[in-house]
Amino acid sequence: MSNTSYCPISDRDRDALLRAVSAKDVESLFEDIPHELRAKEFQIASGISELEMTRRLRALAARNSTDLINFCGGGFYDHFIPSAVSALAGRGEFYTAYTPYQAEASQGTLQAIYEYQTAITLLTEMDVANASLYDGGTALFEALLMGLRATKRDRALVDGSVNPIYRVMLRSYTANLSLDYRELSLRNGIMDRPAFEAALDERVGVVLLQYPNFFGCVEDYTDLIAQAHRVGAVVVVSTYPIALAVLKTPGAMGADIVTGEGQSLGLPLSFGGPYLGFMATREQWVRRMPGRIVGAASDAQGRRGFTLTLQTREQHIRREKATSNICTNEGLCALRAVIYLSLLGRQGFVEVAERCAAAAAYGFRRLCAIPGVKPAFDAPFFNEFAVQLPRDAADVVGELIDHGIAAGFPVSRYYPDMDRVLLLAFTEKRSKEEIDLLATRLEGALARR
Repeated sequence: MSNTSYCPISDRDRDALLRAVSAKDVESLFEDIPHELRAKEFQIASGISELEMTRRLRALAARNSTDLINFCGGGFYDHFIPSAVSALAGRGEFYTAYTPYQAEASQGTLQAIYEYQTAITLLTEMDVANASLYDGGTALFEALLMGLRATKRDRALVDGSVNPIYRVMLRSYTANLSLDYRELSLRNGIMDRPAFEAALDERVGVVLLQYPNFFGCVEDYTDLIAQAHRVGAVVVVSTYPIALAVLKTPGAMGADIVTGEGQSLGLPLSFGGPYLGFMATREQWVRRMPGRIVGAASDAQGRRGFTLTLQTREQHIRREKATSNICTNEGLCALRAVIYLSLLGRQGFVEVAERCAAAAAYGFRRLCAIPGVKPAFDAPFFNEFAVQLPRDAADVVGELIDHGIAAGFPVSRYYPDMDRVLLLAFTEKRSKEEIDLLATRLEGALARR
């Protein structure tokens, strides 16, 4: 590593910056990174032209595999995004690096957020939605706090089939809180109901569920939610919005708060973000929601307008009254979501969900016909399911990458006792030919060992 590679500024300015951070040289800034992990190919000589720099960066970017046939899921999905979504959301009057904070935000921006909120309430069958949150995991954490504030209790029950990425986030955010946080066991890929019933009592303030769950299993929680309500607990359901086009909604099951990851609503897969967290709830809990809510109003002449109705973040009210000090609405991402939903319309949205389900059903039949492959669980699914392989799933996935296929997610990363379980997702982008190719390559990989 050379100084010129990472500091294309004058020696005088470089030395001034190093003195300001008490560093002896540029190399010392990177001393915590082991040498074997440093990317040597990113070193760029000083003094090169813009043309040479552009060529170099494009060559590096081209090393990323962008043409894999993607069967990965686990909360983030490879859906088709109409070109109009980016064309409209990228217009100068919309495109912004951050969210609109002030009450003076334009009527167009406020109306877009209002329409987004309306769409989320229709999807979830809930009464009110906020203006969006960072992502699905932080939205679930915010809902947990919201439920604890509402019940004034300090015990939370979390189903073990809630996305493990979200559960890592929950454990991190709650580590220093006065909270009795309990994760429940699994049974055949779904909630262990006897364990849930044994743990549910009047000390429980919040129950966190996921629908469909991390393994793609679909389970009607209506009876569980009713049990939780009988002991005074608030029930939060994290959900996959595309599935709600054809499945019973959390709102219809009686959920108190519904959250989820909105990436599948017109946002591309992008190494973790920026993504979109959504939250909806019952009208009785509206003042306990984090973030902000846009409402419709009328002026003295009866003309309709939009305004930031509730803003319960610490930037707007006294800190001790704030519902959150980490949340904000993802304005541009929410705009993409409402444009996507508007372009598809009600029938188009249902057709996307039906195509996902049909692709998954076909994939299930093809894969389970391979010798040695069997369903990991027997619960119904929407567009995602897990299979049991005759050998380590991570090894198989690595082999299929070399054939241009991202064959799914080896769940042993979060469930060590499931080293042979592979989770696969199917969207409307996956054709019959691609699924057949997956089955052929998988069968070949299994036959070689």
